[in-house]
Amino acid sequence: MARGVAMLAALSTLTFAQDAVAQELAKNLFGAHQLPAATQPQSIGFYSKGCFSGGVAIATDGPTWQAMRLSRNRRWGHPAMISLIEKLSRDAVQDGWPGLLLGDISQPRGGPMLTGHASHQIGLDADIWFTPMPDRRLTPQERENMSATSLVNEKTHRVIDRLWTPAHERLLKRAASYPEVERILVNPGIKKKLCDTVKGDRAWLRKIRPFWGHDYHFHVRIGCQPGSPDCKRQATVAAGEGCDKSLAWWFTEEPWRPNQNPDAPKARDVMTMASLPKACRAVLEAPDPVSIAAVTYPSAGAPTISRADPIAALAASDGLSTAVSSFAATPEYGAPLPFPRPAD
Repeated sequence: MARGVAMLAALSTLTFAQDAVAQELAKNLFGAHQLPAATQPQSIGFYSKGCFSGGVAIATDGPTWQAMRLSRNRRWGHPAMISLIEKLSRDAVQDGWPGLLLGDISQPRGGPMLTGHASHQIGLDADIWFTPMPDRRLTPQERENMSATSLVNEKTHRVIDRLWTPAHERLLKRAASYPEVERILVNPGIKKKLCDTVKGDRAWLRKIRPFWGHDYHFHVRIGCQPGSPDCKRQATVAAGEGCDKSLAWWFTEEPWRPNQNPDAPKARDVMTMASLPKACRAVLEAPDPVSIAAVTYPSAGAPTISRADPIAALAASDGLSTAVSSFAATPEYGAPLPFPRPAD
């Protein structure tokens, strides 16, 4: 009898502990991780309610990019996302853009962020500044404090013409040209500017979607990647250029009316682990990689890492640099893969 009572008490305690874990705020748990889950790359859940494993970081400096706001530790993403950013940076330079300044991508294991975005949770979103990369390496202080330039008049919701250049159009067109990119979010004023001025091929305008904010950066979103069966796809973008009544709505009073419930908590501030896919608990509990270098996207001067035996390859080299010359030639790399922790 006493043993049965003890077992019931133990089960009750375990259930209580499990319930407590399920009710923990997900943003606190995911925001505490400094490194990704050292498992195969996989996006789990939806862009605004999920997580991801097997993430890699883009180097803080590359030949054609510099990462901003380094203290946030949000330069992580699915390998396909990081690879695409690096490719865009190279292609954009060929188009006449000086290089990319990179904003937030994702936290090391995704999930809801402590501050800011509702999305960026499954490693398939990235913010890129409309401010061109300068011809020098920015200091850590500049990366934290430098402000991006808004291209839109907040009163008229139109682009400020003196700030808009053909290079901005080419950059967005290049980003939209990749088949894995499903959406690019921009301020409605920027969408209207493109609708009013783009000549020739306009098919790519379909991917350019108007949304609040996004006046100083654009948001690139790619689709669910192979190997992610639990990734929830977004709705297909509507047919057409998007230069119709759906865009005209943004220039009425309705989208800009004051929030009737400004004190309502943001979804990220109330989202618990119980709200996320169950697999996200395993992502939190997965081991760290051997080092940040082992999961940083290769950049100029970095050794070629063997995917067959990445740990041995790292041991034979000096590891991967996270701060290399911003102006060296960029070698070609395939999509990076995370490296597993060696057996204890």
